[in-house]
Amino acid sequence: MSRWSLRPLLARLTALLGLWSFFNAAIAGEVQYHTFESSTLGHAYPYTVYLPDNYDAEASTPYPVVYLLHGSFGNERDWVAKGNLAQTADRLIRAGHIPPAVFIMPGSRSWWIDDHNEAGRSAFFNDLIPHVETHYRVGSTRALRGVGGLSAGGFGALNFALEKPEMFGAVAALSPASYVPYPPPNSSAHRHPSFLDEQGNFDTALWDTRNYPAYLEEYRINVTPRPSAEESDIPPVPLYISAGRSDVYDAEFHARQLRQAMERIQPNDVRLDLYPGGHTWRVWRASLPAALTFMFQHIGDTPTGQ
Repeated sequence: MSRWSLRPLLARLTALLGLWSFFNAAIAGEVQYHTFESSTLGHAYPYTVYLPDNYDAEASTPYPVVYLLHGSFGNERDWVAKGNLAQTADRLIRAGHIPPAVFIMPGSRSWWIDDHNEAGRSAFFNDLIPHVETHYRVGSTRALRGVGGLSAGGFGALNFALEKPEMFGAVAALSPASYVPYPPPNSSAHRHPSFLDEQGNFDTALWDTRNYPAYLEEYRINVTPRPSAEESDIPPVPLYISAGRSDVYDAEFHARQLRQAMERIQPNDVRLDLYPGGHTWRVWRASLPAALTFMFQHIGDTPTGQ
C-alpha cells in the first residue's frame, strides 16, 4: 500500500481521535482543593473535592457523596495525583456504571482515629462531614453516603462503617492496614505518631481498642434482626475488600481474615478481589473501578435540576 492510499485512513483515524478527545474533555468532573478551620483540630483541615460534570449546587435531588481516605503519611491530594480518581470517576459516570457523585478526599495526620497525634476520627465526624454537607449539594443520609480508603485509610474507613453503620450505605477497604492481632514489623504503624506513646513505643493497647475486632460485636448487634423482626433497624454495610497477592505486609492474608469475620455477620454483603502486585498504587488504581462500582450498587441516585 502506497503512502498516498494511507492518507484517507490516517485522516479518518485523526478525526476519530479528535472526536474521542473532545468527548472526553467535554464530559469531565472538576477537582478543587480547599481548607476550613477545624475546631476539633485547632488548625486548618485540608481536603480535595471532585465535582461531577455539570455539578448543580441547586439540584433538587442531592448528589451521593463518597469520602476517600488516604494511607499512612499520605495527604488529601493522593487519590487524584496518584490514584487517578478523577479519570476513573469520569469514565464510570460516562459509562453509566455510577451516577454523578461528589468525592471528598480529606487530609489527616492521624490513622483516622483519635490517637497520640491528633483527633482524626472526631474531626472527620464533627467537622468535615458537617462542613461538606453545608457547602455542597450532597446527601446527608445513609443511602447517599459511602466511605472508602486504602491501607491506613482502609483501616479508617472500615472502622467508621463498623462504628456508625447508620451513616454509611457502603464501604470499600483497599489493602486495608487492619492487621490482626498487630501490624507486621515493617508496617509504618510502628513509626507513625498516631501509635507512638510518650516513650516512643508502639501503643498496643491503643491498637487493640481502635482496630476492627473491637467494633465487631456491637456492629453485629446493631445490624442483626431481633428475634421478632425480619430485618434489623440498621442494615449491614456492604463491604468491598481488595489486596495485592504479593503485598509486603501480607495484606491478602489479613484481607481474608477480615472477609471471614464479616461474612459471619453479613454473608451476602462482602466481596474480596485479589490483584497481582504489592502494596502499591498500581493495585489501588486497578481495584478502584470495581470498588466504586460495588459501592454504587448500594448508594446513590442521580440528581435532577430544579
